[in-house]
Amino acid sequence: MKALILVGGFGTRLRPLTLSVPKPLVDFANKPMILHQIEALKAAGVTEVVLAINYQPEVMLNFLKDFEAKLGIKISCSQETEPLGTAGPLALARDKLIDESGEPFFVLNSDVISDYPLKEMIEFHKSHGGEASIMVTKVDEPSKYGVVVTEETTGQVEKFVEKPKLFVGNKINAGIYLLNPSVLDRIELRPTSIEKEIFPKIAAEKKLYAMVLPGFWMDIGQPRDYITGLRLYLESLRKKSSSKLAIGSNIVGNVIVDETAKIGEGCLIGPDVAIGPGCIVESGVRLSRCTVMRGVRIKKHACISSSIIGWHSTVGQWARVENMTILGEDVHVCDEIYSNGGVVLPHKEIKTNILKPEIVM
Repeated sequence: MKALILVGGFGTRLRPLTLSVPKPLVDFANKPMILHQIEALKAAGVTEVVLAINYQPEVMLNFLKDFEAKLGIKISCSQETEPLGTAGPLALARDKLIDESGEPFFVLNSDVISDYPLKEMIEFHKSHGGEASIMVTKVDEPSKYGVVVTEETTGQVEKFVEKPKLFVGNKINAGIYLLNPSVLDRIELRPTSIEKEIFPKIAAEKKLYAMVLPGFWMDIGQPRDYITGLRLYLESLRKKSSSKLAIGSNIVGNVIVDETAKIGEGCLIGPDVAIGPGCIVESGVRLSRCTVMRGVRIKKHACISSSIIGWHSTVGQWARVENMTILGEDVHVCDEIYSNGGVVLPHKEIKTNILKPEIVM
C-alpha cells in the first residue's frame, strides 16, 4: 500500500525554525513532525511513502534515508517545479502511486498531528464502497474553517461550506484521505485544490464518505497551534499509559524527556513539556508548556513558558522566556534577560530585554 504526504513549501509560519530545516523535519515531541506520520503509515501496512515537495528535497531525502532502513519502508520524492496546490501534486506523482494492485492510497497533510487511526480508516473505506474517504474532526469554532456536511448514519458527504456564517455543522476536513486510484483520473496536472475542486465533484456523485476522527487533532503549522498540539499529544500518551512520559518528584503533568538529557536539582518541569536529546537543564529551572530542542542548555533558575527553544540554544541564568517566544537555532539569551514573545532568528545573541512580541533579525 502507498501514501503521499503533502509537504509543500517554505514553512514561513514556523520561522525561524524553518530557516534551519524544512518544516517536516522540525522536531515535535522529540522527533521530526513527518516521522510521526511515516511511523503511523508503516503501522497501517503502507510500504511506500512519496513526499510531494517543492523545497529542499535533497535535505529531506538525505535525512530520511536513515529512517528508510530503520523502519523498512521506501521513501521517495515527487518534486514540483511550481506550487501545484493540494491536488496537482497527486497528478504529478501519479506513476508512483498507481500499481497493478489497484489498492487505495493515503494522502496526508504534513502539518497534521493526531492519533492516526489509519487501520480503522481502511476498514471504513472498504465498508462504504465509495471512491474516496476523508477524515473529519469536530471543532468548537467551525466558522473559521470549511465545514463538511455529512449524512449522519453513513458518513456520506453532502456538501462543503466554506467559513459558514450560520451553523451548518462542526465537522472540518482533518487533512487525511484514502483515495481509490480512479480519483487520479479527475485531477489535471496544474495548480488545483483537492478540497475546493475535486472533493465537491466526488461528493456530487455520492461517492465521498467522511469518517469522524476519534481522539485529538491539530494542525501544528504555526507556533501557538504547535504548543497546543504538544499538549494534546502528551495527553493522548497519558490516556494510553505510555512509558514515554517522565515521572519524578520534579515533574508536573505530562512531560517527555529524552534519555540523554540531564536535569539538575530543584527543577520544576511541566505541564506539557518536551526536552530533547543532549539538553542540559541546570538546577532550579522552571519549564512549562514548552519545547526544548536537541542540544539546548538552560542555565540556573531560568524560567520558560509557552515557548519553543530551537536547537543548540542557550538560555542564561535567571532569564525569563515566555508568551510564544521562539528561539531559532543557536540563539544565546544572556543572564537575567526577559523575552515577552520575541521571535529570534538563528545565531543571535540577546543582550537586552524583549518587552513586547517582535522579530529580532
